[in-house]
Amino acid sequence: MPTVDRENALYALVTRRLIPFLFVCYVAAYLDRVNVGFAKLQMSADLKFSETIYGLGAGIFFIGYFLFEVPSNVLLHRIGARKTLTRIMLSWGLLSTAMMLVKTPEQFYLVRFLLGAAEAGFFPGVILYLTYWYPAARRGRITALFVTAVAISGVVGSPLSGFILQQLSGSHGLAGWQWLFLIEGLPTVVLGMLAYFYLDDDVASARFLTADEKEILSANIRAENQHKTSHSVWDGMKDRRVWWCCLVYFSFVCGLYGVGFWLPTIIKSMGITKPMDIGFVSAIPYGAAAVSMVLVGASADRRHERRWHIVVPAILGGLGLAASVLFSGNQVLAIAALTVGTAGLLAAIPQCWALPTSFLTGGAAASGIAIINSFGNLSGFVSPYMMGWIKDATHSTNLGMYVLAAFMFVGSFIVAFVLPTPARQLPPTDADDLTTF
Repeated sequence: MPTVDRENALYALVTRRLIPFLFVCYVAAYLDRVNVGFAKLQMSADLKFSETIYGLGAGIFFIGYFLFEVPSNVLLHRIGARKTLTRIMLSWGLLSTAMMLVKTPEQFYLVRFLLGAAEAGFFPGVILYLTYWYPAARRGRITALFVTAVAISGVVGSPLSGFILQQLSGSHGLAGWQWLFLIEGLPTVVLGMLAYFYLDDDVASARFLTADEKEILSANIRAENQHKTSHSVWDGMKDRRVWWCCLVYFSFVCGLYGVGFWLPTIIKSMGITKPMDIGFVSAIPYGAAAVSMVLVGASADRRHERRWHIVVPAILGGLGLAASVLFSGNQVLAIAALTVGTAGLLAAIPQCWALPTSFLTGGAAASGIAIINSFGNLSGFVSPYMMGWIKDATHSTNLGMYVLAAFMFVGSFIVAFVLPTPARQLPPTDADDLTTF
């Protein structure tokens, strides 16, 4: 029986090996997904796209994402993470770069759809991949560390995007938005090639672990899986808890992508007009979100509690988004409210993944996680399109922000009062304690 100190050291080794690389990959993924929000500042005028055309193009990404996500995750479960993640990253990197060639609304819609189809499976694939390495009681903090990449992509990508738009516009005959897609898309291709040689499919195939270390990790996963009741692909599809999780994730992701695709436009509407200034201001909410995600994830693991670590940040997220409209006449207060809203909604989202992984394993985990993520990400189509339609109709994003806040409250209500209490989880240091949501 290994000591707690040895187990902690071993999991620290696994974390150092996996999380930094996966983190960088997800930064690239999220940046390639939402850099269209910055490109819009120039692209819409250059190509004469209306707000509705932009909103539809931004959102249609998630139709492709929805259609191909479950098959991709089931394939990962069968052939391994290394091949699957390499395929995903190479294809989406090339398609993200191809966005620089778009000229018409139809081309915009097509490339965005293909980009979503290419990226489908990356995020749920990594969530599934982490279940191969970490027991549930350790995954809250690890998942939060990984998903913090969403916030870091905003911290790094927002100023970078603003710089590219402002400084490279017209260079070598290319518009700033074309340079944006080129410079931010190609690194993903490189990361995809590295993934094939760097990643191991699971504990059993890990090249950086000894046989004894593999047995310790494998024993923990086997012990946890004995208490889970859903194993087959069909189990994941028919479990009613999976569909409640779909509604929760749909609600929260509405807020995420409503902010993600429209934050530069919202900040511009406050009177900040230079692309670099918009970039630096956009980094503020994401910087606060990065801190909140880590703190909430660590607190959830330490207290062995998930439910209220989802509900409280989500409610704060909704209040912040609503307050950003109320304070829209004051730049400082409006940005502060946006910061609270972004930090709250991003802190809640990674904790949601403790829900399905507490009762699903095997093929059920592959299908269940993918179903939740794919249905949840349909809101990535709904919220950008809704925001574009509202802005064309009202010449303001204010009503749209209120709707996003309402979605956050709906998701919070479901987690607090509707979702059933999940199965027992054992914390890593006390076998008699309970983990509850």
